[in-house]
Amino acid sequence: MFSYAKRCILVIDDEPDLCCIVKLTLERLKSWKILTTESAQAGLAQAEMQQPDVILLDLTLPSGDGLTLLQILKTNSTTQSIPVILFTATDPSSNSLKFDPADVAGVILKPFNVFQLADQIIEQLGW
Repeated sequence: MFSYAKRCILVIDDEPDLCCIVKLTLERLKSWKILTTESAQAGLAQAEMQQPDVILLDLTLPSGDGLTLLQILKTNSTTQSIPVILFTATDPSSNSLKFDPADVAGVILKPFNVFQLADQIIEQLGW
């Protein structure tokens, strides 16, 4: 049976309470290593340094636009192969968001059920 214990997830979201909830839930439910950061710049640095298995990326970051960070991640040779799941309260199907659907592995809309979050990640990544 496949083990999820070695998985590493980077959460880039400007809400510290949400980062804490996601970290505690996924570490407890799946024993995954969860890294969190609240800014685009720190998120890019963490992604390059840690090479996580997946990135949960909020689209509305005060220190830098999440869509811009997505483009940087997908054009950076160090991070381009890391799957990115948009983690957002903004419906990505709205006309206000312009991104290439091929750049994202999935979307998790906020609010979300914390107990179903791990299953959503597993389903969207095909783990």
